[in-house]
Formats: sequence, C-alpha cells, structure tokens
Amino acid sequence: MPDTGAARAPLLDAAALAGPWAGGRGGSRTQTEPGSGRPIAGIGLAATEDVERAALAAVAAQESWARTTCAERALVLREAAAVLAAHSDEVADWVNRETGGVGAKGAGEVAAAIEELYAGAALAAEPCGELLPGSAPGQFGYARRVPVGVVGVITPWNAPLRLAARAVVPALALGNAVLLKPDEQTAIGGGLVLAAAFARAGLPAGLLAVLPGPAEVGEALVASEHTAVISFTGSTATGRRIGSIAGGLLKRAVLELGGNNAFVVLDDADLPAAVDAALRASLAHNGQICMAAGRHLVHQDLAEEYTAALVERLARLRCGDPRVAEVAIGPLINGRQADRVAGIVADSVAAGAELRLGGRPLDTGPGAGTLTGLYPPTVLTGVRPGMPAFDEEIFGPVIPVTSFADDEEAVRLARATAYGLSAAIHTADPVRGRAFADRLPTGMAHVNGSTIDDAPHVPMGGLGLSGNGHRSGGRWNVEAFTFTQWVTVLDRPRAPRKAG
Repeated sequence: MPDTGAARAPLLDAAALAGPWAGGRGGSRTQTEPGSGRPIAGIGLAATEDVERAALAAVAAQESWARTTCAERALVLREAAAVLAAHSDEVADWVNRETGGVGAKGAGEVAAAIEELYAGAALAAEPCGELLPGSAPGQFGYARRVPVGVVGVITPWNAPLRLAARAVVPALALGNAVLLKPDEQTAIGGGLVLAAAFARAGLPAGLLAVLPGPAEVGEALVASEHTAVISFTGSTATGRRIGSIAGGLLKRAVLELGGNNAFVVLDDADLPAAVDAALRASLAHNGQICMAAGRHLVHQDLAEEYTAALVERLARLRCGDPRVAEVAIGPLINGRQADRVAGIVADSVAAGAELRLGGRPLDTGPGAGTLTGLYPPTVLTGVRPGMPAFDEEIFGPVIPVTSFADDEEAVRLARATAYGLSAAIHTADPVRGRAFADRLPTGMAHVNGSTIDDAPHVPMGGLGLSGNGHRSGGRWNVEAFTFTQWVTVLDRPRAPRKAG
C-alpha cells in the first residue's frame, strides 16, 4: 500500500540522501549553497558502471509496469502528488538551497511538480490508439501506442524539480521505466526528492533510478543499449553532443535547449504593463531560465521611457544571500556563471553598448561573506546584432535594449538568431500581435505576455539551437515516450490458395 507518511517526518533522511550509490563507485559529494558555499548535505554519486546496473533493473521492472491498468498507474502518480504536498515546505527548501532561489522559487517548483503528477495521472487514461480500415475483407486493424521501455532523462540545475517532473512523470504514466540523471549541483531537489516521493507512493522498485554524477554518467545513459529514448533539457552544446550519440545509435532524442528570446514592444504597447512583463521575463530566477527574455526590442519612440522605467524599478531591488536576508536578487548558480555574464556585458560595452545600470559582480551580500555568484540587475542600451549581449544566451539578470523604427525592422531583429524557443510581443492590437507572432520561427509566442510561460497541458519546445522540434507536455508526451504499433485481425484465417 502507498505510504504518504506524516508531514512531520522528513521525506529525505540520511539514507535517502545517500541513495543506492552511497559508498559506491562514484564516491560522494557535499552539496553547497550557491554564493556562500555553506554545506547542505552529502549525497552518494553514481559512476558509469552503475548505469548498466540500474538499466537492467529498469528493464526487469518495466514489463510488468506496462501491463498494469491505467488506473493503477494513475493512483501511484496521485499518491506521489500527495506526498509532495505533505512535504512541500521541506522540498521547497531543498530546491531553494541548492539553486540559490529567492522567495517562492522552491514553492513554485513543488507546485509545478504536483501539477505534472496530476496531469500524468490523467494522461495514463488517454486513448492509446485508433481503429484503422482493414486491407482485406473481414479484417480490421488498429494503431496502438506502446511504451518505449526505458527512458533516460537528463536535467539541468536551474529548475531541477520542475524539469525532472516534466519528463519523468509522463514517461512513467505511459508505462515506461526511467533513469534520471540530475545535474550534480541540484541532485537533491532535482532527483532525490522525486524518487523519495514515488517510493512513498508505492512505485515498484526498479522503475525509477536517480543517477547523480559527472557528464560521463550522462553519456553512459545515452549510449546504453537499454535506453530507447533520451529526454534532455540543458545547453545547446550538450544537446548537440547527446543528439550526435543518440542519432548514431538510431535512438530518439527529445531535446529542449537554450534560448535567446525576443521581448518586443511595439509603438502602441501599454508601457507600464510591458515593463512589468519584461521584469518577469528577464529576472525570474535571475534570468537563469531558457525562456528568459534575452533581447528587448523596443520601438524607438518608447525606448528611452521604457529603459528609464526599468532602471528605476531595478535600482530599488536588494541583492544578496536569500538564506540570511529578504532579497529580490540572489546569487547565480556559481562564480563561473557570474564571470561569464560579466564577460558578455563588458564585451558588449566595449563594442559600443551603453551601461545604464549594474554591470559588475558584487563581492558581498547583506549579512553574508563573499558571494562569488552574485550579479546585480543590469541594463544595456544601444545593443545591436554582432554584440555578445544580442547574439548569445546570457543566462543572467541582464536586460539588453535594442530600438527599432517599424514592425519590419522589429521582425528582422527578432529573427536574427539561430535560437527558436520563445517570444513575447506587446501591442494594443492583438490582431497585429498575432500577425507578428506568425512571422517568428519559435516554438512558443505570447502576445501581451512574458516569454516565460508553461503548463503541463501545453506543447513545450523549440527549433534551431533551441531544440529538435520535439514537444513535451499534455498529449504531446505520447509522441515522445511511446511508439506506434499497427495490429490487424482477421475474423477467420484465410483459406489457402489453390495451386495452378
């Protein structure tokens, strides 16, 4: 029977944190808080040889799991949702501590994971095929969706629980087993809490393995003969590598990669509303989201007022360590990321952009020691194609502003990227906004909204450097985690043909 446990009992104890890899071939790791470096907990790590062990257990468990009824699978998913809800404060704290999240960041990820679990429970009962005309008298046929078997899931550090649940849950709902490799930096919030919730909910052993470890573990997961599909969310460079390995093995890869998303403000836009949406689009989790607005394209008649409003709002925000003070901007995931963002800003200023706010890493935060990953909100104007702040995915709290003269120039600027993930267009005329969106080769476009928007039932994914066209979410998960089998049935065996 599922055991959701009492809310007062921790979801993760020392044994659960260590996981099955404690003392194993991968050794151990101490998780630390971004910026301050304070230790959180120790975890066990997997090694490449552990992938085969977990894969064999997954293969053995998956066959019987695929034969369970949709109601049985849905029950486990709903029980896992209840476990996360009962331990929401604990889980949110793990997420915030590992990611450097501010305020409701962790709680938002828990809520998103619970939504994914309920959506997965509904997905398990969706129609799994269609009736087809027969090719002979007395024959009928059908095409049915069949679980692929074992799914490899590799997830990043920026939204660890949300992004793990987005792939793990539908894969399990559709009858597969899952091998999950979370980023080492967020292995607790991005893997161990989910595994613990499923264990409490009664998921049979072997169906979900969490394999925290270095990049070599991820490559072993992709190369394993037992994984039929690889779901990867992360950088374009790593996605290329995974796609290359998977393609050579004739295995499906579902890739959601980076983004350099355009936030477009047309000349008739509601400026205060656009500024509010722009702040959400660029500062959510300090800009460390693939859907973040990376390029702000603003009509020349509004550009100065728009920039001044942004600077005024951002200058009031407090930056520092969210574990010791109430702040709006916390540290980036590590000092390397802060240095990378600083380099993009400095190189863009050297190329002619104007620094209007911020622009250098902060050394200290309120009440804390050195915060090597702390980077303040930064605004640049005069940004043009060819500058790093226009061409590259920044992944930090930087707002590059580029002005344009008319809609045609705005479309050209919005399309001047090899990425194709998300876009936002602000205008008083929704028909004009939709016409603009129709001209953008992006997986998602939002009129009078933010570039950041998602839900369990919608198709998520991008094109170009943002992905290979696959979609996750809702019924689109069926395309990712099943294959189609054609079956025919004759009402009676055909009589043998007479010779001659």
